Amino acid sequence: MMEPVATDGSSTGSTNPSASGDKPRPVTRRARRVRMTGAERREQLLDIGRTLFAEKGFEGTSVEEIAAKAGVSKPVVYEHFGGKEGLYAVVVDREMRALLDMVQSALTAGHPRELLEQAAFALLDYIETYTDGFRILVRDSPVAQSTGTFASLISDIATQVEDILGLEFKARGFDPKLAPLYAQALVGMVALTGQWWLDVRKPKKAEVAAHLVNLSWHGLENLEAKPRLIGHRKS
Repeated sequence: MMEPVATDGSSTGSTNPSASGDKPRPVTRRARRVRMTGAERREQLLDIGRTLFAEKGFEGTSVEEIAAKAGVSKPVVYEHFGGKEGLYAVVVDREMRALLDMVQSALTAGHPRELLEQAAFALLDYIETYTDGFRILVRDSPVAQSTGTFASLISDIATQVEDILGLEFKARGFDPKLAPLYAQALVGMVALTGQWWLDVRKPKKAEVAAHLVNLSWHGLENLEAKPRLIGHRKS
């Protein structure tokens, strides 16, 4: 028996897809949103905090802004870090360890002049590769300050250089007890130059390193065993 046909030619009978020849309509399901693990959320908050701290500094960054950019509520930030201070402390600690590791792993040469080159390159490499990290370290704790996170980091790096200078001083008949003073001076010079180069980026990195080593090496090479003052002031 033939099925009745509508005036538009379509069948008014069975709605069975196989009978009409139509393919079954696919069932659409809403994609499930995969939740981050606690470790993944922590890393996300650290990345966001790092970017904001570099851009705005510690005081200019709020927990509300960090949470908003992460798409979470404020309590989530407090849960992971106890607040903005805790997050900032972790970010700074990571940057300090990264820079120290780069300097320590770079000091492999035997000749003192090449060691100076390696130390200069290590800091400039860090500035170039981890620009946000360097901005964080020097924004809230400038290089020229005697206290703060970056000042303590400079002292740690100077300690690495101090051992090298101490051996060189002893070999040349100079007082090795003065090595810490010269180490602080050399590392401070490179750090301040690096802070300036962070914004100008001229000349090129290798040229900056060459000029830093030129000044420090030739200064050391012509070092007086007992330097004297030529002005009137003696104390």
